[in-house]
Amino acid sequence: MSTQQNAPSPLAEPAKPARITLVAAISGLEGAALVIGGIYMLVMGLLGRPDSPEQAEMGGLTVIALGLIPLFAARGLLLRRSWSRGPALITQIIALPVAWTLLRSHGALIPAGIVLAAVALTALYQLVRPATIDALGIRRPGATPDADTEDA
Repeated sequence: MSTQQNAPSPLAEPAKPARITLVAAISGLEGAALVIGGIYMLVMGLLGRPDSPEQAEMGGLTVIALGLIPLFAARGLLLRRSWSRGPALITQIIALPVAWTLLRSHGALIPAGIVLAAVALTALYQLVRPATIDALGIRRPGATPDADTEDA
């Protein structure tokens, strides 16, 4: 029995850089945290004793909807879709003021703010790197088009 290794075809896509997987994981975790938080708010609005059940329920639904954005971005990043970089960037930019608010609080929220800030800054750095932009197939301003597209 001989074992043959399949050689990559010349048309095969290059391997996905680890930085894209990292950013997709960060976006996915942030989205999951938002969805879980939204579900908690929704359940507490229905079963708890909030001052305004309607406001608690709408807040929960809003947070769930906002949590879907980074989840879709994470899926798009894993599939190397160029559109996914925008929602991922926006999610990280929005996370920075949240981290700042947590850092200015007291107790156990301070370490949570440190972690959120570190995660958001790491994801932002990875998303703006030229290698990530190239891996997602985004053409940068001033970049020359490929020879294949010049004929079109």
